[in-house]
Amino acid sequence: MLISKQKKIDLSKGKRFLISVTVLGSAGPIRFVVSEDDLVGAVIATALKSYAREGRLPVLGSELNEFMLYCPLSDSEALNPWETIGSAGVRNFMLCKKVGIENKVIHDEEKLSRKGSGKWKSWFNKSRSLKISSH
Repeated sequence: MLISKQKKIDLSKGKRFLISVTVLGSAGPIRFVVSEDDLVGAVIATALKSYAREGRLPVLGSELNEFMLYCPLSDSEALNPWETIGSAGVRNFMLCKKVGIENKVIHDEEKLSRKGSGKWKSWFNKSRSLKISSH
């Protein structure tokens, strides 16, 4: 006989609902339950933890300040991290990396990859520019 413990329901926390957070570039949305009183920043943190726990790609990191949460149905402005998630009035969201952060990461990766890669990059570019004639 299986005995299961029932979780205590905390009614003081407000309404709880299921949301879907789609990460730009990922295969599918992350779904989890939030309270309508939870802050957008806390929702971003939960989404990033769930994303990392599931081992999804591309790897995002865990810095909250590098991400913005959008509501795809409304205007194109990002939600303020200090407002409540219930104030948006929707249950589907889009999580995106901030543009300046993305360019910084790409620039840093280019610096690292340039160190010994000049030879093969030049060879690759030359080989692409050669025209192969048919017999």
